[in-house]
Amino acid sequence: MSAATMKRGGSKPARRAPSKKKARKPSMLARGFATIPLSPRGWQRMVTASILTAGAAALVAIAMFLGLPGYAGTAMAEAVGRAGFTVKRVEVTGIDRMERLTVYAVALDQDSRAMPLVDLERVRSRLMQYGWIADARVSRRLPDTLVVDIVERKPAAVWQHSGQLTLIDGQGVVLEPVALNAMPDLPLVIGPDANIQATALTALTNHAPQLKPMLSGATWIGNRRWDLRFQSGEVLALPEGEDAAAQALTKFAHMDGVDRLLGRGFVRFDMRDPARMFVRVGKDRPSIDKPSGGEGETTATPATQGGVA
Repeated sequence: MSAATMKRGGSKPARRAPSKKKARKPSMLARGFATIPLSPRGWQRMVTASILTAGAAALVAIAMFLGLPGYAGTAMAEAVGRAGFTVKRVEVTGIDRMERLTVYAVALDQDSRAMPLVDLERVRSRLMQYGWIADARVSRRLPDTLVVDIVERKPAAVWQHSGQLTLIDGQGVVLEPVALNAMPDLPLVIGPDANIQATALTALTNHAPQLKPMLSGATWIGNRRWDLRFQSGEVLALPEGEDAAAQALTKFAHMDGVDRLLGRGFVRFDMRDPARMFVRVGKDRPSIDKPSGGEGETTATPATQGGVA
């Protein structure tokens, strides 16, 4: 053995330096939350409120889905209402002519304003009783809002009957009274049940679209036929029956296009006889044969020729 004495076990190996663990980067969601100036206590309150809101919303959904009867269901719904799910606002859309306060009153007229107990169909059916409303949709928007979407009718004419003026739509539905000094620029239909015939009148005048801007009104005669009045003062008497009236109006439109009948001093055109048209002239029109000293009447035969004798 050499002079250099060897130690048992040899020399100890050098210790490795502990490796540093890589720091995990926070997630994008965590970084986003970190930018919101809320303390941990604030975050806890927000999460708790969210859980309670979700739970209450679930109770509302369950109560409405099951339609729990009797006292138990009502008590549960009222408890949901006390939790904050009670009607506090009404949002109305699509309204123009209908009174907004009337819609609010109908929507809020409830035995209970707890959301599960609001009768949406009852609100809708009551709204549909108002003439201006053609359709309505009522829905809940949790936690506290009723949403009422309304489709209004469009005024199409003024109906005169028994000394009353009433605004009606294209189907003859009565909308509201009209004051004589506030007449809208709409056709006037006159006579019993003339409003019911409003749709048929629209279909009739569609056969002569060039005459529609010249019309000022129409009278439903004897519940069987129309007299049309023009803005220039003339009256056109049409025959009974949809087809006969449409044919007569089409012929008259053609004759007016050829000879310009309107605005020439005539008073009345009578086309109830399909073979001829009777014409009444005014006292200030001397160019047609008539008795002297007043109004006269002559005929154009046949009416299909497009001329006036």
